[in-house]
Amino acid sequence: MSARLWFVIAAFAALAVYPLAAGSFGLDLVTKIMIYAIFALSLELLVGGTGLVCFGQAAFFGIGAYAAVLLSPQDEPASLLVLLPAAVLCAAAYALAVGALSLRTKGVYFIMVTLAFAQMAYYVVHDTPLGGGTDGIYLALLPTLGTFDLGKAPVMYALTLVALALVFGFLALLSRSRFGRALAGIRVNEQRMRATGFATYPYKLAAFTISGAIAGLAGFLFALKDGFVNPELLSWHLSGAVLIMIILGGIGHLRGALIGAFGFALLQEFYKSEAIFGAFAKHWHLGLGLTIIASVALLPNGLVGLPAQWRERLLGRAARRGAADAEPAP
Repeated sequence: MSARLWFVIAAFAALAVYPLAAGSFGLDLVTKIMIYAIFALSLELLVGGTGLVCFGQAAFFGIGAYAAVLLSPQDEPASLLVLLPAAVLCAAAYALAVGALSLRTKGVYFIMVTLAFAQMAYYVVHDTPLGGGTDGIYLALLPTLGTFDLGKAPVMYALTLVALALVFGFLALLSRSRFGRALAGIRVNEQRMRATGFATYPYKLAAFTISGAIAGLAGFLFALKDGFVNPELLSWHLSGAVLIMIILGGIGHLRGALIGAFGFALLQEFYKSEAIFGAFAKHWHLGLGLTIIASVALLPNGLVGLPAQWRERLLGRAARRGAADAEPAP
């Protein structure tokens, strides 16, 4: 097996045994990070897989979260096997509508159109009674899944881990399929793909819809974990944060989305720590921003490219040392 596959297996194995040694705070934190990792994987399909920089991904995340609350009955718990597909379909339907219009534009215009559609969804839940306004909505009753109690942190952790593994496996298989190779061709040179007979628009629309559905899944899990949703889940700040995650981890790699989500969230917790930074912790955005800037400058391929970067430096030093030893003595 390749080193990449070993890394993925080791990462998921570590996540599987983590609850055995984690406290309640650690369990809640890693559950949140895994949800962000699913969210980052959804955007990786667009940016790294298709070459589409979307700045409205939070809309699909928020729609999945709000659907989990709005579609839940007030007097009895819903079935997870019914509520989850319904929430994902709501996010996918909005992604289909947004993609059908926004994919007719390119470049910065595509970025701005997706941002505009995301802001439209944000103001619908922010300014109307549908989403509870700025106060948000509480999830009255958690859905049921057989005998499992989703209100228990270990059960929610396990559900999130299974969802993350399934999404990662699905996207890995998708990238190796004919569909995934067509997306890669579109990313590299869409005009050439059209010249070879590919209708690129349906491929991009399908990728956009799948991406929205996965983001909706992440939002659904977030709503279940917190039991509360508010308009900030659809804000452009969250769209920017998830874009930073995949840049930090390394665009073009599914592993990069995982690493970037964990790196971004752990950096947030690090700079927010009053035990480490004292009063400066309230200015955590400054420290996080400077770290991101330094990472982009020093790690052009993201954290996932760090081992290769170190290896190249070591080989370069060895080559220079070998050349110096081979020079004849004067």
